[in-house]
Amino acid sequence: MTREDTNRFFDCIIVGGGHGGAQTAAVLRQSGFTGHIALIGAEPEVPYDRPSLSKEYLAGKKSFERMHLRPDDFWASRQVELMLGRRVTTVDAADHVVVTDLGERFSYGKLVWAAGGEPRKLSCSGSELAGICYIRNKADCDALVEVLPGAERIVIVGGGYVGLEAAAVFREVGKDVILVEALDRVLARVAGEPVSRFYETEHRAHGVDIRLNCGVGSLEGSNGRVKNVVLATGEKIPADIVVVGIGIIPSGGPLIEAGAEGSNGVDIDEFCQTSLPDIYCIGDCARLRHGRGIRIESVQNATDQATTAAKAICGELKPYDATPWFWSNQYDLRMQTVGLNYGFDSVVTRGNPASRSFSVIYLQDGAVLALDCVNASRDYVQGRKLVDSSARIDRDALADTSKQLKELSPEAL
Repeated sequence: MTREDTNRFFDCIIVGGGHGGAQTAAVLRQSGFTGHIALIGAEPEVPYDRPSLSKEYLAGKKSFERMHLRPDDFWASRQVELMLGRRVTTVDAADHVVVTDLGERFSYGKLVWAAGGEPRKLSCSGSELAGICYIRNKADCDALVEVLPGAERIVIVGGGYVGLEAAAVFREVGKDVILVEALDRVLARVAGEPVSRFYETEHRAHGVDIRLNCGVGSLEGSNGRVKNVVLATGEKIPADIVVVGIGIIPSGGPLIEAGAEGSNGVDIDEFCQTSLPDIYCIGDCARLRHGRGIRIESVQNATDQATTAAKAICGELKPYDATPWFWSNQYDLRMQTVGLNYGFDSVVTRGNPASRSFSVIYLQDGAVLALDCVNASRDYVQGRKLVDSSARIDRDALADTSKQLKELSPEAL
């Protein structure tokens, strides 16, 4: 960056090169925004599909080029200036200026913060040893792929989506895998017990040694490299590699330091605006003030909030009210989720988990909140209307697989 480039002005600066940042730039142009746009990304790569990292990319089934979110000529043709390989460390909300870790200063008219989150790190003794891996970006995954051939014993800490997806990949290439989860079941934070128990059974059938109710006490090493995972019980588990998937920490620090309201992320309103003037926040680091007051970590949320923010910048105020959806691929299983199950008080299992095709429907006071659909795409597609309408349907009818869910939708009754 030359001296002439410092203090350059952009009509909109987007911080974050993931799905949310890329979508913001695209929708701004689609909505007629003619001002100068800069996208500042911490990684040196152009925006790419991050969920593929723990799935096809880790497994070597998809090249990085196939993960690009937009064609290579998209950014130049849309006059979006990519500033990659740097982080915004300071935001001056009063003067509308951001400062990067390279010392660059840029002025903005509007700022869209889409910085996502950083993987939550182990903090126990030995957490600085080599061989401890995270899967959050391409560099993380490349480092893991590089050491994978020489590793036979892999310990995964965390039984969430990332940990389970990685376990499936490692078993498919013949590695010995032990998965350690501090809670009493996998996916405990995101899914009901029937789904958790199903995936535990599947992974064990594929040779994964799942240890529940197991905390990590420390890590032991040899010559600076991890050698053992020591559980809180004192048991030592040999490990050539330790893969950690215990959640993320939202990357909203510079906005909070600038005075933005927020707790566990940056608070936003229904138009994705923060409490600071001309600053929006979207994606994993954004916390909705209205409704349940939660952060949603998903591609759908990031891209839909990006659309809301971009259109608001262009003068089209359309509140964010999208129905969340998620997915996970493990072995030959595809789980698709629609809705949020927070606050559910009962579940209906539709189909037989033993058939490896079933759905779990989450209810609150009899109303449909969400569905987890395992190899049951039809339920997933048709169940959206039940979620959107908070449909109240007899439990026996929901469980009856002889009828499609669309026959139970409010319009069909």
